[in-house]
Amino acid sequence: MGLMFGVHGRVIAYSAIAAFGGLIFGLDAVLISGGEEQIRNEFELNEFARGAVVSAPGLGVLPALLLTGWICNSLGRKKTLIGVAALYVVSAVWSALAPTAFQLGAARFLGGLAFTSLSLSPMYIGEIAPAHLRGKLVAINQINTVIGLSGAYFVNLAIIYLSQAGGAGSEPLGLPPGTWRYMLGSEIPPAVLWLGLLFLIPESPRWLVSRGRNAEAELALRKLYPGEEVADKLAEIDHALANEPKGLPAFPQFLRLLGPGFRLAVIVGATIAIAQQATGINAILFYAPTVFKQLGMGENAAFVQAAVLGVVSLVFAMLALAVVDRVGRRPVALIGFVWIIASLAVCAYGFSRATYQLSEERLEGLPEELSSETLLPILGETYTSDTDFKQAIAATLGETEGRPYETALLEQAVTLPAELIVAGILSFMAAFQFSVGPVMWILLSEIFPTSVRGVAIPFFHFLTGATSYFVQFLFPAALATLGAAAVFASFTVIPLVGLVVLYLYLPETKNLSIEQIQSTFQQHGLAGEGGSP
Repeated sequence: MGLMFGVHGRVIAYSAIAAFGGLIFGLDAVLISGGEEQIRNEFELNEFARGAVVSAPGLGVLPALLLTGWICNSLGRKKTLIGVAALYVVSAVWSALAPTAFQLGAARFLGGLAFTSLSLSPMYIGEIAPAHLRGKLVAINQINTVIGLSGAYFVNLAIIYLSQAGGAGSEPLGLPPGTWRYMLGSEIPPAVLWLGLLFLIPESPRWLVSRGRNAEAELALRKLYPGEEVADKLAEIDHALANEPKGLPAFPQFLRLLGPGFRLAVIVGATIAIAQQATGINAILFYAPTVFKQLGMGENAAFVQAAVLGVVSLVFAMLALAVVDRVGRRPVALIGFVWIIASLAVCAYGFSRATYQLSEERLEGLPEELSSETLLPILGETYTSDTDFKQAIAATLGETEGRPYETALLEQAVTLPAELIVAGILSFMAAFQFSVGPVMWILLSEIFPTSVRGVAIPFFHFLTGATSYFVQFLFPAALATLGAAAVFASFTVIPLVGLVVLYLYLPETKNLSIEQIQSTFQQHGLAGEGGSP
């Protein structure tokens, strides 16, 4: 592999290998956005089943979050990362080959168990990196995640263009059959690559010392530090672990977390954990082409817009890393929520202006079975919401029979301010990646002391994961029954409550120690008597 290019070079290489898991996560999460509509039609899924398949990884990560700490403490960081990478490989292969919707959901659930790479990779990097490089190297994982999310749209777009070579793109219902399998299967090569590269990294010296395996820890340190520093570094780790507070078992820690001394920190943590995902960020990421097709865009145009969405995500995520330590957590979080709410409100307004009228001229290019005679009951009728128009399609063609034609008919019938809605969606994505996306994880790492952090961070990670799952799961059904305008308006409600709570109770934590942050919380007067951390 050629890792022999200086000690710091090896640390950077090992950190980059660990952080590659963020890219795999991004691919795994978003690749399905390109084929989820085709999956719905192929397996004849209703909207709840459609949501269940797409959101299955979000369900899988929930039990994984409860077990990951115990597993990586028992087996070690390296073996756990290898196991996670193997889950990604198996999930990707099984997803691409799944013969039924149930098996596809099960395969994606398995992949969700591997989503803990988001927390495992930074943990490993933090334990092997020198202090002066730690922050920058941990940030690689976050950047890789956004690269994976963004790259998935470009992979899907490339597969679409390849599938349309030779005129296949003229099919009236969009993608050639089975295109979604190539999309999900495109994750296999990078997942296999990550699995192979993980065998090259050393085990965390800190974990080895914690297990009394000092000789192995010394060998690992020789790959990370100059030879003359190894003995001192080993002694430093040994001394730090010997003097590190052992803390309480998990359940007493959790009870202490609910005590008066942490009340304000818990309110802030729970607020941002729920409000961040209640914006609908993952619904828009995972269903991006479907959302853009609601604007009347054709197949290719919708995927191009999804790719643009990915670019915006990457640019503003990188900008956030450069700004958040300078500006501070509180202003970035508050400005971000205002920006998010305004962007979503623009989208809701744009969709509320939509009308749907199917004229005979607009039937050209649709399948022969969608003739003027077949569609006579809705031809020339004007509908003021997408739900009314979808219900009319179902009444005319039959609920199951009409589902494969729904998107094509929407594209032909809709009239709305598409440019305004696209601007709102891109603005929302920029706001999220610039503010509450990264700020949530920074705040959760700062507002709880070491004595309860071991349960606090996994608990709030679980809370945000559960919120994300329900949003993803319910989105297709909500879109079908409530309509796009109502769905986007609903995405503003909880963030608005979150904005008020954070404005009242979130202190600035920039450049403060953990102890100073706790003192600041308690000075607000909500922490109560006693229970001081």
